[in-house]
Amino acid sequence: MAELRGRFIEVPARMLPPETLNALLEAFVTRQGYDTTDTGAGMSGWVAELKQQLERHELIIAHDLELEMTEVMTLAQWRAFGRDLADDEEEGDY
Repeated sequence: MAELRGRFIEVPARMLPPETLNALLEAFVTRQGYDTTDTGAGMSGWVAELKQQLERHELIIAHDLELEMTEVMTLAQWRAFGRDLADDEEEGDY
């Protein structure tokens, strides 16, 4: 699991330019299949809600140093993702 921790870093939202943060959050909304009519403010309503979730540490932004990809994840997704990768490493898939 030490290799796993070294492969990923958590990126504080405040470190990202606003356009980049918004693009990551919009991709998260799309990937999760959120109904953008739920907030009454469309995509921007979801982005605002997700920014609040980031502030409450309910979401994280993780950067994969190996794949050079950055994703927004819920804590449950992050934990499951870490377990899946650890299993792959044990099986020699990585």
